[in-house]
Amino acid sequence: MTENSHGGIPLNLQTLPLVPLRDMVIFPSVYSPFVIGRESSIKAFEVAISKDGKIFVSAQEDAGVDHPRPEDISIVGTVAKIIRHVKLESGNIKVIVEGLQRARIIEFEAASEGYIQVVVKAIDRTEEITPEVKELADKVSSLFEKYLKLTQGVLQDVSPAELKYSNPQRMSDIIATYIPVSSQEKQNLLETVLVKDRLQYLFNLLRNELEKLRVDQKIQSRVQKQMEKAQKEYYLSEKMKAIQQELGRKDDKYNEIENIRNRIEKARMPAEALEKAMQELNRLEVMPPISAEATVSRNYLEWLIAMPWHKKSKESRDMVRAEKVLNEDHYGLEKVKERILEFLAVRKLVKKARGSILCFVGPPGVGKTSLARSIARATGRKFVRLSLGGVRDEAEIRGHRRTYIGAFPGQIVQMVRKAGTKNPVFLLDEVDKMSMDFRGDPSAALMEVLDPEQNCAFLDHYLDTPFDLSEVMFICTSNIVHTIPAALLDRMEVLRIAGYTLNEKINITQKYLIVKQLEVHGLQKIGIHFTEEGIRDIIERYTKEAGVRNLEREIASICRKVARKVISGGDDKHFEITPENLTDFLGIPRYHPRESHKESEVGTAIGLAWTEVGGEIMTTEASVMKGKGALILTGKLGDVMQESAQAALSYIRSRAEDLGIDKNFYRKYDIHIHVPEGAIPKDGPSAGITMASALASILMNSPLRSDVAMTGEITLRGKILPIGGVKEKILAAYRSGIKMIILPRDNEKDLAEIPEDIKKFLEFKLVKNMDEVLRIALEMPSALEAGFPLEEEKKNRISEDSLSQPLQ
Repeated sequence: MTENSHGGIPLNLQTLPLVPLRDMVIFPSVYSPFVIGRESSIKAFEVAISKDGKIFVSAQEDAGVDHPRPEDISIVGTVAKIIRHVKLESGNIKVIVEGLQRARIIEFEAASEGYIQVVVKAIDRTEEITPEVKELADKVSSLFEKYLKLTQGVLQDVSPAELKYSNPQRMSDIIATYIPVSSQEKQNLLETVLVKDRLQYLFNLLRNELEKLRVDQKIQSRVQKQMEKAQKEYYLSEKMKAIQQELGRKDDKYNEIENIRNRIEKARMPAEALEKAMQELNRLEVMPPISAEATVSRNYLEWLIAMPWHKKSKESRDMVRAEKVLNEDHYGLEKVKERILEFLAVRKLVKKARGSILCFVGPPGVGKTSLARSIARATGRKFVRLSLGGVRDEAEIRGHRRTYIGAFPGQIVQMVRKAGTKNPVFLLDEVDKMSMDFRGDPSAALMEVLDPEQNCAFLDHYLDTPFDLSEVMFICTSNIVHTIPAALLDRMEVLRIAGYTLNEKINITQKYLIVKQLEVHGLQKIGIHFTEEGIRDIIERYTKEAGVRNLEREIASICRKVARKVISGGDDKHFEITPENLTDFLGIPRYHPRESHKESEVGTAIGLAWTEVGGEIMTTEASVMKGKGALILTGKLGDVMQESAQAALSYIRSRAEDLGIDKNFYRKYDIHIHVPEGAIPKDGPSAGITMASALASILMNSPLRSDVAMTGEITLRGKILPIGGVKEKILAAYRSGIKMIILPRDNEKDLAEIPEDIKKFLEFKLVKNMDEVLRIALEMPSALEAGFPLEEEKKNRISEDSLSQPLQ
């Protein structure tokens, strides 16, 4: 389509080169400068110059688009005339154009020269200036004059006189050009064709801008006053310094106060802590520097400043790396590792998750503390450790009040400060060994620390201002759980680590312990080799534990002896540790593996016990002698074990005839039950079936199988109740060479935790009552096998000769 003209005035339809604009809107009746830099825009400019100098300018919808397409360009724009242009050194062109009229794009036409030309239709209208429009124009003009006064000559290109003698249409376009509103607002004004609507739109915009300017002026006035006050104080303080220097005095106190003030500002404290810090600083400012109160104030301010109020470690949420770190540091412990990875997975999905407090429970040496270190390494957090063993003062957790002499923050705050971040991995070690006295209960104070609902505002008595502990990853360790208060235990998720099997210990020794000890003793370059048989003998003959702590000590002992031989200058530079030469390094074996072929004995039952250091084999012996029915219990048994012995005796008496025992035996004989290692206190209900089996064996004169171990609580009616610590007890039986284990039937679910390589070496018998136990454990004639009651001739099997002496 060609451009038509009539008397030099463009008709409604025109074909013009298009120049898209970024963040700019050009209005009619206004001269506007801009720079053309895009290749397509430069070509459009050159075409316009070669003709009549007219172009069509329209704003882009998105200023970030470098090569706009038709859909990226606003439909409504302005037909403009190029008044002046200058080519810059960069190749860009600076152009000044005069807006002629509003127009709407009817059609886009792509020119072959590489620019866009458009067919546009003028949309400006000639309107009658009504009194209403004139009144609205006067209001807009008045508002704009006020705006110009408040901006104090910022808009120097605009003259109020020019606006006064302009018609409402031209005035509205001039004001729209110069008011500092967004490009979108200006585009809306350009698209508003009716002058009345445009003036109303401008009136609203100017009113908002004036309100903003008034608020800014108020703020500016307030800031100016504060600056004047600060300048006054600065001037007086500098003058005071000059006077002090002239008098030959040093104002160290002033310098100290200013230094503390600057550090407080940089600490980024919360509002409450900042208020307390400034109050304390003001108090310090008026105190004599050498007074005791000044020292207390300085210490308090130092603690407030040193706390990591906003400092955080950048947490790593890489699950693959975390799993790799856990596997590098620990062998086995699959369930524990799985729970830790689940914990980290939740942290990855929920950035500010309130995770549960993990508590690792298990015997010494199984890797509880090192697991916490691995978690810190896997997550990229700082690691701090606090041992709670023997802590009996509440102030160790919550801190002392500053009214006391020598007051200090609690250990929680001290360790967080030591970490230097507000999100470390915080290990609370030996949480089961806390105590209490007249100074308070530290476990009760610890509940606030470990409660996710409360620790976001933990209040230390010394700091006396809340500190956020919600981002700290707390991990607790414990050997046992029954000494932990129930309310505190309720806030933790317990993960039990029972101990290691023989194969696990061998792998741990080969992959971790030997490597570590060779490095510690400087033997990496020495030819020292531990055979698998040698490691097995160290485990079985020199250690007896659930963990690997003593095993590591034995490895270290071997390394020390090798180091001495190397330093002595011996010819042998290669050392191989085998079962044959172990005695040269470690001496005579301390333990002997239980012999599975050991003869069965009458009155001797093998029980399984749980201790703080893991599972243990516990032999129970019973003996009868002439007397008057006394029950003697030795071996430092606790109240619960003594009651279990009474219950076992009552059961045997109730079943005497069925078992072939003289029903009046308790009147003729004294019964003695003894548990060896008498110096060690023992207690718990799980020895019930062991005592009952030993009593039945001695009274029936029938040996108990030496390869059978048992555990379970007994009732007066002979029922077997479930017990705890099953995994620890089974591992102890496995270490001792036991082949068969009798367990309560209700403990069947606990067998799922036993490693498969252990299960295949053991036979498990699940029982409901004592009759089943005796059928399995006693090496007796066919009386029990035939069922109860027994034959009459077998009821008095125990001869006086056999009862006259204790059986071994």
